Amino acid sequence: MIRIIALLILVIPGFLAGVGIKLMRDMLFGILQPPFPVLWLQFIAGLLLFLGGLGFVGGFIFRRDRKLNKVQPKFQEKK
Repeated sequence: MIRIIALLILVIPGFLAGVGIKLMRDMLFGILQPPFPVLWLQFIAGLLLFLGGLGFVGGFIFRRDRKLNKVQPKFQEKK
């Protein structure tokens, strides 16, 4: 059950990062999505979604690897 919850915690930000990529791609092709009045606002929203999702997934993996001592010595916790 814990593994399923962990998977859901990773899938939701991953999905949001994918939506962010789609919004940025649509802006480059000039396709305006309904909730956004201008293209530049759509691009900024897509960039924020992408960076937020990527940062969350990256931080989750980094924290897990740090807990299991699978990171370089300079990233290990100091006690």
